[in-house]
Amino acid sequence: MASLSVLVNVVEGEEILLNRVLSSIKGISDEIVLVDMTESEEVELIGKKFSAKIEKHKHVDYVEPVRNFGISKCSSDWVLILDPDEEVTDSLRGKIKNILGKSTSADYYRITRKNIIFGKWIKSARWWPDYNIRLFKKGCVSWNEVIHSVPLTYGTGADLEAGEEFAIVHYHYESIEQYILRLNRYTTQHANDLIKTGYHFKWRDIINKPVSEFLSRYFFGKGYEDGLHGLALSLLQSFSDLSVYLKVWQHEGFEQRQINVKEIVDEIKVNQKDINYWNADALLKHGGGIIQRIKRKFKLP
Repeated sequence: MASLSVLVNVVEGEEILLNRVLSSIKGISDEIVLVDMTESEEVELIGKKFSAKIEKHKHVDYVEPVRNFGISKCSSDWVLILDPDEEVTDSLRGKIKNILGKSTSADYYRITRKNIIFGKWIKSARWWPDYNIRLFKKGCVSWNEVIHSVPLTYGTGADLEAGEEFAIVHYHYESIEQYILRLNRYTTQHANDLIKTGYHFKWRDIINKPVSEFLSRYFFGKGYEDGLHGLALSLLQSFSDLSVYLKVWQHEGFEQRQINVKEIVDEIKVNQKDINYWNADALLKHGGGIIQRIKRKFKLP
């Protein structure tokens, strides 16, 4: 059977989560590597309990820059990457064992994540199946330093089936406060990355981008199927996009500009066409009838 290193990166405040994630990998890990970015002794204490190898690293605001560092400290044939707020199910453990125990043509695997947000498993609004490359032969996957980027891969990839039993359980946002704290950190980095591409602020983007994100989450992603949770998360993700573009405006010195009301109205009208389309589409799928069919076809208000 091939050997497996489990890699977990830990930032301040996540120490209390380690017992759960490390307990969930019993029986499949030959080595546990904890990348410790905290100033706490708790990581070392818990690490010793699970016979983990602990590697210190300076704090970073998001995980991508430290992924490759952690992988370089793994000594097994395969690497499984987990976050402290995640957990491996019994079925997923069995699936990983099968992969390690047989000759496989795949060099890396994408695994689904079951995102628990505000106490509910979110199955819509593009939160499911949430495939991520997490299991791979060492040397076949590497990360660049762009936040939320897709890793670079070498060789052949495969997907584990998108069933709840084979998903990594991700205890994501537990409160609005936690969501907003992360949003602030992530949107600053997204804005900086956007600026590096040569983008310059356009006022229309603070209308178009949030509206597009909301429609993509709530209607195209069927966020309405998760009720109030789906609506709230679609709006929060929309606000996240708004924050990114406003931070670019901030970076450029809050340039003053008078905007004609007619320009605003015209821009809203452009977005209204998309809103009308998705309104009719959703109603049609949920028994809206012939009127909605006609409106959808001709993009009528």
